[in-house]
Amino acid sequence: MSVFRSNKQIYAQIINDETATTLAAASSLGMEKMNKSEQAAKVGEKIAKAALEAGITKVVFDRNGYLYHGRVMELANGARKGGLKF
Repeated sequence: MSVFRSNKQIYAQIINDETATTLAAASSLGMEKMNKSEQAAKVGEKIAKAALEAGITKVVFDRNGYLYHGRVMELANGARKGGLKF
């Protein structure tokens, strides 16, 4: 699971490295108005739901150089809450 965050949005993708394909994706685009940490947690739950529907239960978390703090941590916690293991 790869995470990207910009100043306003946060994105998560589950990628198969062997075939270079995206298996599931979620982002905060078009979400209701809430603070960024809450949006990140919701994105984590959305990516977990999409992964479980695709039959994926365990992933490796790639934070792309971002500190494991704030929105990145909230996304990870949301994904764990949604049922993903990493």
